[in-house]
Amino acid sequence: MFKRDVHQISQLVMRNLRVQGLETPLLQKRLVEGWPEVAGAAIARYTTDVTIRNQTLFVKLKVPALRADLSMRRQEFVKRLNEYVGAQVIADIRFC
Repeated sequence: MFKRDVHQISQLVMRNLRVQGLETPLLQKRLVEGWPEVAGAAIARYTTDVTIRNQTLFVKLKVPALRADLSMRRQEFVKRLNEYVGAQVIADIRFC
């Protein structure tokens, strides 16, 4: 008998994306789209723009007073967002 090399389809897709260099942009897109869910509706309501540059998530806020509160919880958000996508995508968050 021969041994079959069986893999899950999700593993094959992720391996193919990694080979083509598309895994990181896909994870970044998931992270940016997941910001409202991870941050919560109350915080997301005051967010105008979310972008990633050099492993740093930049979040623009409508209310400057919220910036101080969120800055103190920065590491918590980094951890939760990386867990949301299942990979180390960002290392820091800056609130603007």
